[in-house]
Amino acid sequence: MIRTAVPADVPVIHRMIRELAEYEKAAHEAVATEEQLRTALFGDHPAVYGLIAEDDATGEPVGFALWFLNFSTWRGTHGIYLEDLYVRPEVRGGGHGKALLLELARIAVDRGYSRVEWSVLDWNQPSIDFYKALGAVPMDEWTVYRLTGDALTAAGTR
Repeated sequence: MIRTAVPADVPVIHRMIRELAEYEKAAHEAVATEEQLRTALFGDHPAVYGLIAEDDATGEPVGFALWFLNFSTWRGTHGIYLEDLYVRPEVRGGGHGKALLLELARIAVDRGYSRVEWSVLDWNQPSIDFYKALGAVPMDEWTVYRLTGDALTAAGTR
């Protein structure tokens, strides 16, 4: 079962973000607060959207996807950027991750968006294999750059 996230989901999304950060060996980088998530998802100007995967038997949240809109200047349409997709380890293989991705694809198609894209750590072979099995292709010719921390502050105050 996949559904749209609601404000009451913020604490469990926050917990699963921490679990994801631990899985990705970067728990020290996950500093977002529940209040920041609440504002981003449900504030006056939401910037992020969320989906929740629930266990069919218990109705308990077992996974989530957080996404936002990007834009293709070449195509002239929006796309979806999947920031995070996470399914708890004890239920992996049960179709929750696939259902989350298929729901994002459905949203993109229904709204006339031209793509769904995301990043994956190069060591995360199980996820890479899963994405390829769905027909996703790596964007090998592109390199992601990031401006953050002191470098961002320096650039923003020039």
